[in-house]
Amino acid sequence: MPRGLARTGPILFSYGFRPFFLGGALWAIAAMVLWIAALSGVVDFATEYGAHHWHAHEMLFGYASAVLAGFLLTAVPNWTGRLPVSGWPLLGLFSLWALGRIAFLASDVIGVDLAVLADMIFLPALLFICVREVVAGKKWNDLKVIAGLLALSIANAGFHYEVLMGDHPDRAYRLAITAYVGLVMVIGGRIIPSFTRNWINKQGRTDFPVPYNRFDASAIAIGIAALGLWIALPDSRVTAIGAAAAAAFHAVRLLRWRGWTTAAEMLVAVLHVAYVFVPLGFLAISLSAIDLVDPTSTLHVMTIGTVATMMVAVMTRATRGHTGRDLTASGLTTISYAAIVLCAFARPAAGLLPDHAAEIYAVSGVLWLVAFGLFVVEYAPMLVRGRRW
Repeated sequence: MPRGLARTGPILFSYGFRPFFLGGALWAIAAMVLWIAALSGVVDFATEYGAHHWHAHEMLFGYASAVLAGFLLTAVPNWTGRLPVSGWPLLGLFSLWALGRIAFLASDVIGVDLAVLADMIFLPALLFICVREVVAGKKWNDLKVIAGLLALSIANAGFHYEVLMGDHPDRAYRLAITAYVGLVMVIGGRIIPSFTRNWINKQGRTDFPVPYNRFDASAIAIGIAALGLWIALPDSRVTAIGAAAAAAFHAVRLLRWRGWTTAAEMLVAVLHVAYVFVPLGFLAISLSAIDLVDPTSTLHVMTIGTVATMMVAVMTRATRGHTGRDLTASGLTTISYAAIVLCAFARPAAGLLPDHAAEIYAVSGVLWLVAFGLFVVEYAPMLVRGRRW
């Protein structure tokens, strides 16, 4: 929607998805390259904070928060009917995100405390903007999205607190992942059946997805409850039962959207593929609670499978739609989808095949770089140029 967009200055800062999708994808690449280099002993950084904590933080709160910001700054104006953030205010918000990334890389020079303070500005600023828009637009139903963003902000603060106290930020990990998965369940429940219906309608067919109803509301409620149990009691049999129930409900929910009917168009089908990792993630939580799957593998099913795959799917769809391109997946886009899905299956396998962990790390790292690298190659030109129509 063109109203309220900046008409002067760089195209990159005319709409929220442009800088944040590009910045998030570039940082997904850079952070992975730096992590591989650190593991190989080539570079040394964030030594006081801990390079492994840095890696986990930048995956959860670095690239992922940028992609989330790009989506929300584009979607919320459409939901509320209000003007989008653009121009200098958008540049300022993006600069806050970039400041956190730079500060953490320089934490050994400027000090961990200052780096943490710099990092903790962005998410509350994004939260303030979204709350302001939802309240001003009186879209009270969208407060569910605000709750997810609030949980992510709290998780970021908790992550830093636990690390600075010398603890492992397990609970903060789980809260952050819960925030993202909760948003996927809520927002995915809007966009996946909607885009699927639109595509099926264009084909002249009527085998539409089942509309949102009480079953969807129940599936989301059960999913949130299971995630809450996972945060508080990750090793409990109650959690295993709750997560298994959530897996079943979300598997049925996915089937109700009839994703197999969209196989001819990967731009739509990939959304269904990404949502497959929601029930798979709940299944992994259930098995982890009874010691059949290691917790690290469970985390990666959720972070790469549910979160990263959905983000790549949404970035490609939104970029094509908002820049006036055809809503169809190119060959490069399809390869990017395949790479991130294979990465989502490969990385958790390291915990299941510890004798081959080094090889699995290498393969999954390459797949990650291919997925986001191809996105940058194909979509960066779209993001920095004007619309086609």
